[in-house]
Amino acid sequence: MTVYYFVGIKGSGMSALALILHNMGLKVSGSDVETYYFTQEALEKAGIPIYPFNKDNIQPGMTVIAGNAFPDTHEEIQRALELGLPVIRYHRFLGDFSQKFTSIAVTGAHGKTSTTGLLSHVMELAKPTSYLIGDGTGMGTPDAEYFVFEACEYRRHFLAYHPDYCIMTNIDFDHPDYYANVDDVFSAFQEMAWQVKKGIIAHGDDEHLQKIQAKVPVIFYGIDEGNDFQARNIERTDRGTKFDVFVRNTFYSSFFIPTFGEHNVLNALAVITICHYENIDLNVLKEGLETFHGVKRRFTEKKVGSQVLVDDYAHHPTEIKATIDSARQKYPDKEIIAVFQPHTFTRTQTFLDDFADSLKLADHVFLCEIFGSARENHGNLSIEDLQEKIPEAKVIHEDSVSDLAKFDNSVILFMGAGDVHKYQDAYESYLNEGVK
Repeated sequence: MTVYYFVGIKGSGMSALALILHNMGLKVSGSDVETYYFTQEALEKAGIPIYPFNKDNIQPGMTVIAGNAFPDTHEEIQRALELGLPVIRYHRFLGDFSQKFTSIAVTGAHGKTSTTGLLSHVMELAKPTSYLIGDGTGMGTPDAEYFVFEACEYRRHFLAYHPDYCIMTNIDFDHPDYYANVDDVFSAFQEMAWQVKKGIIAHGDDEHLQKIQAKVPVIFYGIDEGNDFQARNIERTDRGTKFDVFVRNTFYSSFFIPTFGEHNVLNALAVITICHYENIDLNVLKEGLETFHGVKRRFTEKKVGSQVLVDDYAHHPTEIKATIDSARQKYPDKEIIAVFQPHTFTRTQTFLDDFADSLKLADHVFLCEIFGSARENHGNLSIEDLQEKIPEAKVIHEDSVSDLAKFDNSVILFMGAGDVHKYQDAYESYLNEGVK
């Protein structure tokens, strides 16, 4: 029996794909760095072996799935090539795999993971559905009709996919280490649009997506007039958000979501649009929207005394604004404290002013040292360059997290795509020490 061996199995997409193949009864194992990463919990629970990187892990009879962060010179990939084993890049494997189902790709600069998670939750209530979510969650359902998956635009990897449907949440300039500008990003999405087989569900309030061309119908959703699916009468409360949906100016139904912020209305609207298009029962759709509890590292809350600690993946100015907006809606009477760890030097440099503007929306700001990446571990700027642009912002370290304890009745947002969790862990440890 073929063993599917994942080089870099703790990656968010890789771990999800490993879980899917495991669910389907296939033999799966893999390797990664020994540092703890939140995705490994589900892998360990499933009994999937995870080894430290070592070329001797590679054995005859394996099919090797290589994570995109690792070059062909990686010792395990080299050994696989020497043994003549199939070595398939993650996005190539996923592209071939998706062809077995009615596939729905979810892409966009922001909101991919939350929208994929919400759509997966709704769809699996209605039909046998497999799914791959960018928070490391994967499910391979027997006899699945649908496959819902997150499609990342980084390095144009999503061009390996030819989905039946594609949800496009927005186009924004991100990944400045690869894309030149927003026009370059648009060109990638436009190329993706030509590859979609049945229909594109696009956020019509996005000026760039308005210009998308395709060989298939493009259905627009949004809050502005002129969208095919429009949210009106939005009511924001501390319990969630209620809104009406009009389909081409005709009332469709009222919906409630237990989530916060305008971005979550848009995510729900994208899901409502595709479900309407695929004739998913309205009551099932409503039930799915009302019972969805979110994805990992997206406004994940923990209450400690009078404080609410929130772990969130926000690592772009647009995402920081959305996270602060959510906190203001849910906790209108609490102070908002931002603890932000920038992710990559190129992104920090490119969006320095935008980061400052978005963080100023919080009541107090604490900054962590810039987190590099496997691709880029140093740069010409420091966290102090961002600090200078935000009045009264402080730089925080793991040994100085006690400064956060003075903010009673507050929401502390730990935001970033690196290892910002270690600051939250250190703070929780400090609080626990104080209790003893």
